[in-house]
Order: sequence, then structure tokens, then C-alpha cells
Amino acid sequence: MSQKLKQSKWDAGRYDAQFGYVSRLAGGVIELLDPQPGETVLDLGCGTGELAEEIRARGAEVVLVDSDPEMVVAASRRLQQSAVLADGHDFKVDEPVDAVFSNAALHWMTRPAEVVRSVRAALKPGGRFVAEMGGANNVAAVIGALRRALAERGLAEGMRVPWYFPEPAEYGALLEANGFRVSLVEHFPRLTDLDDCPEGVVDWLRMFGGALIEHVPEADRPEVLRRAGELAAPELLRDGRWYADYWRLRFVAVVEESGR
Repeated sequence: MSQKLKQSKWDAGRYDAQFGYVSRLAGGVIELLDPQPGETVLDLGCGTGELAEEIRARGAEVVLVDSDPEMVVAASRRLQQSAVLADGHDFKVDEPVDAVFSNAALHWMTRPAEVVRSVRAALKPGGRFVAEMGGANNVAAVIGALRRALAERGLAEGMRVPWYFPEPAEYGALLEANGFRVSLVEHFPRLTDLDDCPEGVVDWLRMFGGALIEHVPEADRPEVLRRAGELAAPELLRDGRWYADYWRLRFVAVVEESGR
């Protein structure tokens, strides 16, 4: 499988400690995947490997793929097998797999047609692509609060949103245009408790929003994040508990056998 080296942007230990909900809330996606003994499942954007471990516990072999070096190390350690450092836009496999699974990773891959084509090339005829990602409106309140905090300093125009949050019809059409038959697409809100994040939205932005403020002078970033949290509080701080306003896009698609 192709490998591309890059500098780590994740703190794998902090990710597990403060953002374990990303994996805890993915049970429904694994049920849709329904991994079977003897199958090989590629986990695209495997992170620290928590979900791949559950898939393997059901009897399937797993292939671990992530684009971040620290996540690759963490997943390799957790499952005691080598994870592969590769870009989701153009990864390749040595042997086709039965399924490609992905949770909370596809929205970081901003050239989705390339990702879908790579996934299709990795699958056996009749293989399935089962995933959950951020959909349209995902973390709109978080982004809006940060944008207002930046605007107060005249910095809003420099903000770059690093995610791809599609409408369900858009992503379904992309899958079908690349040889998949789509059997399920769901788009739903999931207000998510940031119970392990003492500073709530500020902690969330520190972990996931670095690209949003990379144009901000480093000395000014703590105050920008503090102000973003203050602006987000009326909507996302409820009865003393912080939440993130997630919208999830979940789908199941199968390679059309006649197209292989």
C-alpha cells in the first residue's frame, strides 16, 4: 500500500481522553457494516484504532489506514499490527477488501471524488463502503462563533474551513457516479455532550480547529478562542454542560458488480 509521510497534527492521547465520544457514538455504523468472520475490512482514517479493534473482535481481519503519523503509531500499538500511513485521496491496497469502513474521517478529505474512486478501487466486486462523516450544517454554531470572534479583530476573511460537509443528495450522487449502488443515506442532528472538555467549545477548537486560526498571530490565538467560547455559550452551554452541534451523514454503498 502506498505511504506518504507528513508531520503529525494530532495528539492521540488527548484525542482518546477528551474526544472518546467520536468512537462511542459510532456503534450504529458498525452495525450497518456488520463485519463477518473471514472478511477483510479496511478502516479508512482509523485514528487510534478503537473501532478497528471492535471490528476485529467480530472476526474480521482489519487493515488500518490513517494519514497522521501519531494516529498510525497509536493504532498499531492498540491492535498489535502495523497500520499504514497513507492519504485517503489516493491510497492503494495490495489485495481488494470486502469492505471499507470510515468514521469521522471523510470530512477531512476535501477532494471527495478522489477518495470515492480510491475506495472503489480497493473493494472486491460487490464490496461495501460504510461510513459516517460530518454532513451539511455540522458544527455550524461553533464555526459561526469563531467567525464572529475573528471579525471583532478584522480577521474573519482569512479563516479557512478545512472540512467537507456535504448534503446527502450530493454525496449519494457522487457515489453513484463512481460505480456504487447506494442503499442507505441518513442525515441527522446529533447534539453531542463535550463532557470530557472542561472548556467546552474552546477545547474542541484546540483539538480540531487549528486550520481555522492558522492565519491568526500565535500570541492572539488564546484570546480569540476564549472569545469564541464566550460567543458560543448562549447556544451551546446548557445547564452548565457544553455541547457541539454535530450533523452526521451516514451511508451504505455497494460496488456494482457489473461495473468491475
